[in-house]
Amino acid sequence: MAAYFFASPVDVDIRLEGEDDRKKVEVKADKEKMISCPVYYDGESIAGQVTVRVRDGKKLAHEGIKVEFVGSIELFYDRGHHHEFLSLSQELAAPGEMRQAQTFDFLFKNVEKQFESYHGINVKLRYFIKVTISRRIADVTKEKDLWVHSYRMPPDSNNSIKMEVGIEDCLHIEFEYNKSKYHLKDVIVGKIYFLLVRIKIKHMELSIIRRETTGSPPNQYNESETITKFEIMDGAPVRGETIPIRLFLGGFELTPTFRDVNKKFSTRYYLNLVLIDEENRRYFKQQEITIFRIPEN
Repeated sequence: MAAYFFASPVDVDIRLEGEDDRKKVEVKADKEKMISCPVYYDGESIAGQVTVRVRDGKKLAHEGIKVEFVGSIELFYDRGHHHEFLSLSQELAAPGEMRQAQTFDFLFKNVEKQFESYHGINVKLRYFIKVTISRRIADVTKEKDLWVHSYRMPPDSNNSIKMEVGIEDCLHIEFEYNKSKYHLKDVIVGKIYFLLVRIKIKHMELSIIRRETTGSPPNQYNESETITKFEIMDGAPVRGETIPIRLFLGGFELTPTFRDVNKKFSTRYYLNLVLIDEENRRYFKQQEITIFRIPEN
């Protein structure tokens, strides 16, 4: 019964200008629900319309209507605390009464969106438009999410990665990847050289691991997930053998590398090389790689 008394007396609809023509990103909202968010870039203006419809021909007394553009970081272990790093506000209507539907235009011009949108395991960075109708009893609010991509210039220096891994007098291998920094649609090209093999290696695999770090000590959480894993060798290698590696990144759900975003979280990527011997012992070597976004053609 109480819910009936406080049911919202209005419908609020938020439309973004030109959103149908924008690239879309499918994002998991609550539980199993997916929503489609239009993609915006750093420095772009955000314009649109808010339509407020009064239900059942009733009048609506309000104490003002405003629209906000908000950027916030939500840490899942700190629910209820949203860390807002961006908040812009415009008043749409002064206090008064509404008896019929009204549409209001809004424009947030050339907005700096310094971070990229991200939905992780323990953290969510989101941008959204929020409309608030202030009322004496209970405010009416409506939100609409959008998704932000940010481009970073390709790094000036992009050295290859060369590493040696070995167990004294048993195993000595070198591996080399062509670069240490890759864009989201790049190809990792590499080679593995066997210089000394005195243990029976059964197979070898390469995986990409995403490690998400949230919070700061002592309340720091680390979550690792394997994005992909594939076998690069089956059977015993011999001394002097070289194994080529080609890994196309375009087929995986990757994000750019994020480092210490607003002092709240980081997301890093690692190449993990694992050798497994006949007694199922695992030898591995991890190497961080940097992933960045470039404009799509």
